[in-house]
Amino acid sequence: MPTITPCLWFESGLDEAVPFYLSVFEGSRVLDESRYGEGAPLPAGSLLMATMELLGRPYQMLNGGPHHTFNDAVSFSISCANQAEVDYYWDALLADGGQPVQCGWLKDRFGVSWQVVPTRLGELLGSPDPAASQRCMTAMLAMVKLDIAALERAAAGS
Repeated sequence: MPTITPCLWFESGLDEAVPFYLSVFEGSRVLDESRYGEGAPLPAGSLLMATMELLGRPYQMLNGGPHHTFNDAVSFSISCANQAEVDYYWDALLADGGQPVQCGWLKDRFGVSWQVVPTRLGELLGSPDPAASQRCMTAMLAMVKLDIAALERAAAGS
């Protein structure tokens, strides 16, 4: 059966990105890699492509040069069970030059967009009480990093 694997086009810096992502996502590993040879667009020996497994899913990463850049049209969403997980991934992905955005979104130092989202958010937004859901949505829209306790307080009306 065919599979679908996301491929991320890096302008450069894949040699730095691979160890960065391996350090952020515990248990991740490189499945395959290839390197540029002499006369290539990037220095010989630098990574051309790496296939990695992050949290059990494969991703290809291409060191393709300055032809394409990342944008928010594609992001990766990390479903977090609790605030400790939200805090961990938020801080780890912002390390060394990432930028917080809004509503749980951030860009890591390579420009990749991430959503760091507690599973509790979906539960609160899906509340059978429309007023509680709306209060939660209003609170979330005012946040940068998502705070589960504050979302719960907003949904409860306190």
